[in-house]
Amino acid sequence: MKFIYKNTKLDLINYSSFYKKLKGLMFKKEPIKNAYLFKRCSSIHTFFMKQNIDVIITDKDYKVLLIKANVPKNRIITCKKGFYTFELPLGTVKNIKINTKIKIED
Repeated sequence: MKFIYKNTKLDLINYSSFYKKLKGLMFKKEPIKNAYLFKRCSSIHTFFMKQNIDVIITDKDYKVLLIKANVPKNRIITCKKGFYTFELPLGTVKNIKINTKIKIED
């Protein structure tokens, strides 16, 4: 799968199981280079994270509801109407706008 927005194209890793959603990117030391998708997820935390990340939360149609850039460790991000949450490498969200759509390609 691919995460696509304008000129940004990243490999997309789907974290759908309970355990993968619970652990997320905690304890990862190497810089992330992919996009990580959490379905049916309207909030995340960055406890035990070793690096800052960018976060996007969208609705069921991948319309962007919330954008957070450079989220440090020990934070909670919530969006009540969110359905998909993307954890992204730093700098990914710089050209993304609220109410635009993210494209997902198989």
